[in-house]
Parts: sequence; C-alpha cells; structure tokens
Amino acid sequence: MAIEIRPTTAEELPEILPLIVAYQEFYEVERIDPERNLEFFSRFVGSNHSGWIYAAWDGGIPVGFACYYRHKSSFTATSTVLLNDLFVSESVRGQGIGRRFIEIGCDLAREIGSPVLEWATAPDNTRAQRLYDSTGAEKRTWLEYELKV
Repeated sequence: MAIEIRPTTAEELPEILPLIVAYQEFYEVERIDPERNLEFFSRFVGSNHSGWIYAAWDGGIPVGFACYYRHKSSFTATSTVLLNDLFVSESVRGQGIGRRFIEIGCDLAREIGSPVLEWATAPDNTRAQRLYDSTGAEKRTWLEYELKV
C-alpha cells in the first residue's frame, strides 16, 4: 500500500502524538508533556491561521508528520512558511516521505504567496542535511541563538 500524506484532522491528532514525542526525544527535549503537545499542535488542525500539520500514513498507521508555521519576514515584508517540524519513523526513512513533506511545504508557501519555504536542522543531523541539500535549497549563514529564561 502506498504511503498517503494528508492534513491531520482533530480526530487523528492523538494518533500522531507519539511521533511528535519521538521527534522531541530525537532532539533531546526536556520535560516532554503529551497533554501540552496536544494543546499546542491543535492550533494547526482545521485552519491555516497558525499553519498546518500533515501526517504520513502507511496502512492506517501514522509514520511521519510535518508542521508548517505561518511566519512573517521583515526582510521580504511577506508571509512565509516555516517547516518547523519534520519527522519520519526510522522504519520508512529513505522512501521519499521527507521530500514529499518539503514539496507540500512549497505548495503551501505558493498558496499564501510566500516567496520561500524555510527550515532549520541540528548541525549534527547529517542524514536530514543530505535530503535538504538535494532539494536545491540554499544554506543560510545565519546563526541561531537560544536563551533559556
């Protein structure tokens, strides 16, 4: 059966929460809270005000997700799309799911008139970087900072 990628419904969101937790564990997030995840990611279901959340399904089982944030750029004075979260289960990696999520992000960006799809990854996530480099995307030279408060 082919893997289907589609927007996540409110009824499906609880089914993809384990993938969100796995994504957070991959990035070593402290104090993962499934209830907070449900509340937070609910904003991306059924509306494009905050953004969109899509999931990949293999025979009714969720195997990946991507969350796209509506973002604003003061550089271009436009709305943009930020692919802030992308995760594919290890068992189905290498099947083009990540690339399809990127293509969906490009489609969403075009739909809102965004000139770009943006994303970031950890410097040591070399597997993801091989995919990203293969898309023709340009690496930026900006450094990201995070200040714990």
